[in-house]
Amino acid sequence: MSFRSGFVAVIGRPNTGKSTLVNALVGRKVAIVSNKPQTTRRGVRAVLTSDDHQIVFTDTPGFHKPRTLLGSRLNDLVGQVTQGVDAIVQVVDAADGVGRGDAFVFERQVYGFTGSKICAVNKLDVLRNHDEVPQLQAAAEIGAWDEVVPVSAKTGRGVGVLRDLLAERLPEGPAYYPADAVTDQPLEDRLAEIVREKALAVTRQEVPHSIAVVVEELEKQDALTKVHASLIVERDSQKGIVIGKGGETLKTIGSRAREEMEFLLDGKVFLDLRVKVLKEWQRDPKALQRLGF
Repeated sequence: MSFRSGFVAVIGRPNTGKSTLVNALVGRKVAIVSNKPQTTRRGVRAVLTSDDHQIVFTDTPGFHKPRTLLGSRLNDLVGQVTQGVDAIVQVVDAADGVGRGDAFVFERQVYGFTGSKICAVNKLDVLRNHDEVPQLQAAAEIGAWDEVVPVSAKTGRGVGVLRDLLAERLPEGPAYYPADAVTDQPLEDRLAEIVREKALAVTRQEVPHSIAVVVEELEKQDALTKVHASLIVERDSQKGIVIGKGGETLKTIGSRAREEMEFLLDGKVFLDLRVKVLKEWQRDPKALQRLGF
């Protein structure tokens, strides 16, 4: 029996549900999810292995018109991820309406690509049945797709169809990762992203965009893992918001993050969170380098 394998870039505008779809495709949580735009800031690889294929998905930041140096670098990252892959899945948001922003992404990232080009029309669970057809038609008209697949990453509808289509289109090849691998993200990055996801859930307005998280120290002692992490913001006012009245907001972030870390690590976690200000870090080349962007 032949074995198929390959790399798939998952791209699209901010907030189309790319991370939720990647998690649904591999059957477990690898990428953090949030209803805030620009949640994904790195190319997160998620690995799906079966008896006859291995698909390596890369979740990408939302492609957008950047307003900061960080935004420009995230767009550059999307371009890098789409180089040398076997397939591109562009995710569009049927609930928000397929339109010019999606066409912009296609023109910049998909047009001219010689591998498989698939459009995943997501969030169909939000629409009434008779509203689906116009969105699918609008998606089909964006460009020359090999397939247009209706999906709901949230409910799982169409996810298996998309997975099978991708597996069929992959070339014959070896497994690039061990069969039990789910991601190539370093543990420190996964833990930092868990903290950031919880911080995104409890902060509002401009604060989520200004949050970065760094794991400063990771120490394993028998059944206990000690995690020392810093939440980085851009202004003193944001620091106050993240800490909250009497430290309540930071406490909420910490308890939610610790719970998920314990599930991931299958053991007890001691989590020490600090909040630091790094002025206008999204626009500062040195600060971005320090934070790994």
